[in-house]
Amino acid sequence: MKTGPLWCVNCERMMPDDPGHRLRPLYDRLLMAYGPQGWWPGDTAFEVMVGAILTQNTAWTNVEKAIVNLQTAGALTPAGLLALSPAELANLIRPAGYFNVKARRLHALVELVTQHGGLDALFALDTASLRAQLLDVHGVGPETADCILLYAAERPAFVIDAYTRHILGRLGLAPSSARYHELQQLFVGHLPQDVPMFNEYHALIVRHGKERCRTRPVCDGCPLCADCDWRQRRRQNA
Repeated sequence: MKTGPLWCVNCERMMPDDPGHRLRPLYDRLLMAYGPQGWWPGDTAFEVMVGAILTQNTAWTNVEKAIVNLQTAGALTPAGLLALSPAELANLIRPAGYFNVKARRLHALVELVTQHGGLDALFALDTASLRAQLLDVHGVGPETADCILLYAAERPAFVIDAYTRHILGRLGLAPSSARYHELQQLFVGHLPQDVPMFNEYHALIVRHGKERCRTRPVCDGCPLCADCDWRQRRRQNA
């Protein structure tokens, strides 16, 4: 990852050495524009973990249907999931898509919880160890692991998803070639290790990506327009 002056796409606006000076104002603008998002929807930490698997490659509305099916079947606990056969579990989570794959991933996640003697014991691990354990689970990548860390275990892990990557690129804060841990470090290395802030910031980025910073962006009235390199370049080329 590039160091030194802020690696802004617009080279006429080189910034001081600390790129974090833009991140807190961006958060404040997003919060003012959209208000608190109340993430992650889930009654228990385990439900959040299940949701983190189910939301892979699908919309949250589909995940909600699968969650309701699991709740109705009394299977939204580690013991409840383990009691289901792969076929039974796949049928219950069918609305979330890729149901056979996700059923295997959920069983693998529950096995991790069981191996540690329960969720409390698993979450008693330090953050680095817990993240490593999660990443060892079949089908759990960095984004899913960090969702579990932040929203279920309440650890200061910033989640990098497609919305975050897209918005950082348009703001001139990161090149498209930046790797996951480099983008994560941009937040973790320059903001307080504040779980509620990381929670809210990620949720606000997703909200902004859905409502404003789309493939065809809605720029009029955008709370981040003043900092958007993409918009400035577009105006210059018009």
